Amino acid sequence: MRTTWRKMILREMEKHGESWAQIVGHTFQGEECDMLFDNDYGVTQDVPFTLWTTTRVYFPAVYDGLEWVSSVPRNPCFEKTKHVGKQ
Repeated sequence: MRTTWRKMILREMEKHGESWAQIVGHTFQGEECDMLFDNDYGVTQDVPFTLWTTTRVYFPAVYDGLEWVSSVPRNPCFEKTKHVGKQ
């Protein structure tokens, strides 16, 4: 499936009631978050990034070439984190 990191980040943000406007920092350089790529099984895009909002930290996850965005709470809380790579 052709997508961008921005689209996948926004999908993950929606799950947690957040939006692009809440970003307080990120490590993307230039147009990395808007480059089209195929996130299906096979070769990975391999763009490392970290993105912070006031409540969460977002990062890339991969399993056997399938890529998606995962996130964890920014501050200590009682939310358990599932194994990344296990959907």
